[in-house]
Amino acid sequence: IEKSNTVEHRALLEKCAATALSSKLVSHQKGFFSKMVVDAVLLLDDLLPLNMIGIKKVNGGALEDSILVDGVSFKKTFSYAGFEMQPKKYNNPKIALLNIELELKAERDNAEVRVKSVSEYQKIVDAEWNILYEKLDLIHKSGVQVVLSKLPIGDVATQYFADRDMFCAGRVPEEDLKRTMKACGGSVMSTAHDLTDSVLGRCEYFEEKQIGGERFNIFTGCPNAKTCTFILRGGAEQFLEETERSLHDAIMIVRRTIKNDSVVAGGGAIEMELSRALRDYSRSIAGKEQLLIGAIAKALEVIPRQLCDNAGFDATNILNKLRQKHAQGFSWYGVDINKEDISDNFEACVWEPAVVKINALTAASEATCLILSVDETIKNPKSGDGQPPMGRGMGRPM
Repeated sequence: IEKSNTVEHRALLEKCAATALSSKLVSHQKGFFSKMVVDAVLLLDDLLPLNMIGIKKVNGGALEDSILVDGVSFKKTFSYAGFEMQPKKYNNPKIALLNIELELKAERDNAEVRVKSVSEYQKIVDAEWNILYEKLDLIHKSGVQVVLSKLPIGDVATQYFADRDMFCAGRVPEEDLKRTMKACGGSVMSTAHDLTDSVLGRCEYFEEKQIGGERFNIFTGCPNAKTCTFILRGGAEQFLEETERSLHDAIMIVRRTIKNDSVVAGGGAIEMELSRALRDYSRSIAGKEQLLIGAIAKALEVIPRQLCDNAGFDATNILNKLRQKHAQGFSWYGVDINKEDISDNFEACVWEPAVVKINALTAASEATCLILSVDETIKNPKSGDGQPPMGRGMGRPM
């Protein structure tokens, strides 16, 4: 695959994604999703880490309403009163990623505190409040505008942040918090005392936005790692699940195509060509190996035969046509499901990464060698193979 021409390379990646999607439920939208998948993969770093692509699902709306966010996005978490007063948009905010509870906790059931007077009890209550307010003051003084925490942020803290034009979200799922950390920088802190600039994250723009029936927190322009998030729309939940699985397949194919830049024609074409080459080669060998090579050549024809069976075609007829074409030197001819015939699958852009075929052949050869190396099998005798005793029938005399 030629990578120097970016326009052609992109078009080729879109074709690969569309091929992966054409057998799925979302095949009617494959033009829309293939562009989105290629955009998503090209947004990533050179290593193309799969965990930096998030997929979120929102019921309702059409599939075409799905969007790709160039950054981190997750569903609005549970929030307390006072949340409505917080700003919902920031430019270049500092982001604190915490693992701290910012709420007053009820005492443990088995804790016992003995006090002699009301004033002593008041001191305990004040101490609790002071601890909470000290944490909140420290967070505010660090200049943070967006506070994300893995643990709950209570109503007092929510109102406190709202009064100071800060945004907070508690109970953020760990996966989303880690992705935000990788993308925006900073680190997850378990104390409010060391909130310096080096441990805070940054992004160009933060917004809370309504998507369907849900609200989403969206971070874009992340400076550190490149990341993106699919927000899928659709009717039923099962359909969205299926769409996610389909997109996962397409993403894997596009990643594979970028990493391994050699492809072969699919649809049984490469198997037929290998089968022909092995048959020709086997005839040049005098010993028993000729039979082995011929058997492997015959085994390779299973793939196009299975494709024909799956599509309901006459396998014998199509395989005969394929053998003729490959013998004439047309090496990329394979099964064409749409026309119930054979066609040049390289032209039709039915491609597969060569590394997949290499791995499949290696695995098949190893499995065959293993089976052939087994010279004896031991059969476990059936336990208690004697006949069960005859039972007394109903009303049978003693």
